[in-house]
Amino acid sequence: MYSSNTLLVNIRRIIKLYDHMLKPVCEDYGLMPIEATIISFLHNHPGRDTAAEIAELRMLSKSSVSQGVENLIQKGLLVRSQDREDRRKIHLSLTEKAEPITEDIERVWRGFRDKIFRGFSEEEEKEFLQYNERLVLNTIREMEEGMDQ
Repeated sequence: MYSSNTLLVNIRRIIKLYDHMLKPVCEDYGLMPIEATIISFLHNHPGRDTAAEIAELRMLSKSSVSQGVENLIQKGLLVRSQDREDRRKIHLSLTEKAEPITEDIERVWRGFRDKIFRGFSEEEEKEFLQYNERLVLNTIREMEEGMDQ
């Protein structure tokens, strides 16, 4: 029987491997992990470009995202722009200076994916991703229902 403890430990191992693989990119560009996460998020989620969306979808604290955003703006990697319809809403966008970083993050992601799916057939990888999507949807539903109670 696959215990819940095993599942949680394996999830942590996967995250730890990715963080380990991303560490050289952070070191090369003088980034904190949260800053690399923000860059990656903005690059991979066009149209989802507010600090609140980053915090919500990556399940990060608003304060750590806010600090990361400030650091990235100071480094010239990110700019803010006010929403034309809702002045309270601030959009974030990467500058050209961030392009080499996004390329390196994508390279790390491809290497990470190759490592974790090593030995999987194309069909097995596809099945895993389908099962994973079901796990995510179940988790989101339970969190939403649990939060309402």
